[in-house]
Amino acid sequence: MPSELELLQEAERLFAAEPKLIELAGERAVFVGDTHGDLEASEKVISRYLKPGTKLVFLGDYVDRGPESRENLLYLLEQKLAHPADLFLLMGNHEGWKFAQFTPADFWLSLSAEEERLYASAVAALPLVATTTNGVIALHGALPDVPSLEEINGIEPGSEAWREIAWGDWADLPGDSLGWLWSRPRFGRDHFERLMRRFRKSLLIRSHQPDAPEQLFEGRCLTIFTSSAYGSLREAREVAIVPLETEVHSAGDIQLARV
Repeated sequence: MPSELELLQEAERLFAAEPKLIELAGERAVFVGDTHGDLEASEKVISRYLKPGTKLVFLGDYVDRGPESRENLLYLLEQKLAHPADLFLLMGNHEGWKFAQFTPADFWLSLSAEEERLYASAVAALPLVATTTNGVIALHGALPDVPSLEEINGIEPGSEAWREIAWGDWADLPGDSLGWLWSRPRFGRDHFERLMRRFRKSLLIRSHQPDAPEQLFEGRCLTIFTSSAYGSLREAREVAIVPLETEVHSAGDIQLARV
């Protein structure tokens, strides 16, 4: 078993070699919402779904809020190193500590200065977006306003497009940019429709926003969570199971399962 330092360093090298845009292929993909220090949820998901033919995609926010942030993140890094082609960890805003600090940040504030540097560096190059050939795009927050999907690979952490992905919220309102709320950019239906057409995608799967309806925009924007950290806001720990060999048009074409 590698030491904690070796694990962080190995993970950092692996993430630096991955593209920011992950293209998924196989029989199915399973998308996992925020786990936020819920080690039990991560262990259950991996035990149940990390199988041949399945790509497993975590949508960010592995630390803070929950009681086992360090354990959860280290476990996920270990699993990523063991299954680099089948398990993907996307960046959430809580992994962007190196670029934009925030609250609550109980995990980050519990670290020594050296630990903070090592952990922040290890997750600074996490991929940002996962996509499929049958109509699905997945990320942490909102869609980035870039000219094409391929340009996601050039997004710099800390940039405006990065903040849209890591911090962006949705509102069931007309309009494009709806301004900021609590340091989070908000977007409406026009932004969603414009970018989904541009990217030629039918269903967005994301997490990040516990007060959002599970489905928006006629079931084409799905918000899931896989953590007990949000209490009554999100009591169910869910994953989204997506077939990769048939066309997906909305959340009605996939399966939601509790863990």
